Amino acid sequence: MAEPAIELYCCSYRYNADIPALREVSCTIPAGTWAALIGQNGSGKTTLAKLCNGLLRPDEGRVRILGQDIARQPVSKIARSVGYLFQNPDHQIFAPTVREELAFGLRNLDFPPVEIEGRIEEALALFSLEPYADQPPAVLGYGLRRQVAVASLFALRPPILILDEPTTGLHWGATQALLDRLAELHRAGHTVLLITHDMRLVAERAEWVLILHQGRLLTEGPPRELFAQPEMLARASLSPAPITRLAQRLRPRGMRGDSLTVEEFYREYTTLPVPFRGKARALP
Repeated sequence: MAEPAIELYCCSYRYNADIPALREVSCTIPAGTWAALIGQNGSGKTTLAKLCNGLLRPDEGRVRILGQDIARQPVSKIARSVGYLFQNPDHQIFAPTVREELAFGLRNLDFPPVEIEGRIEEALALFSLEPYADQPPAVLGYGLRRQVAVASLFALRPPILILDEPTTGLHWGATQALLDRLAELHRAGHTVLLITHDMRLVAERAEWVLILHQGRLLTEGPPRELFAQPEMLARASLSPAPITRLAQRLRPRGMRGDSLTVEEFYREYTTLPVPFRGKARALP
């Protein structure tokens, strides 16, 4: 197993004395893993993410990033290791132009000017932002503002990327482009922690899944194993990806019921004997 990128030990956090947001959460995410953090609204996902980048500090417990306890580290130092994408891009963008927005973090971390310029141009091209480079990001549409926030994070290339609902507000093409860019960084060794409600995205991209429920870590494991436990998912008011649910309902016709993608489903379904496929009809 790779060295841990993120380690939480019995972490608890309260926004006030009566409402615990996290309760004794312990987990380890190995370096280079694409992990997904899922759960209903209010389950503690964003709170956990902010413990990992120092924006919040646990009331109890410890957080280690790349082997270092971050209890006494300033947020500015943690930012070199952990890049964080806010759920709302308007909480993140503020510069007078898109180009300045992409440059801000790089300048704060003292990158050489030549490298800053190269990274800006690359990010503008990858996220199709060249036409907006000299425009104020605040006046762009929501989807474009989201792309600007992601591009500024991409330009920094920290070893750990935490993204809170990054595909919200993006059309299909922009979503796929973003996920492809993240896949490139993942293949290059970056750790990705994705907070999402999109079970299809979890099924297609994640290698490891953590499920939070009422501030506790309910369970964790590979998506194929977790999606095969409907009772456990129901406890967290979750359900598998749609294609997995379809495969599970076709078990009586010979399907294994563990398909994570349409491609997997198609390959298995087309190997079934024709009589078992049946005629098109509504499933019971």
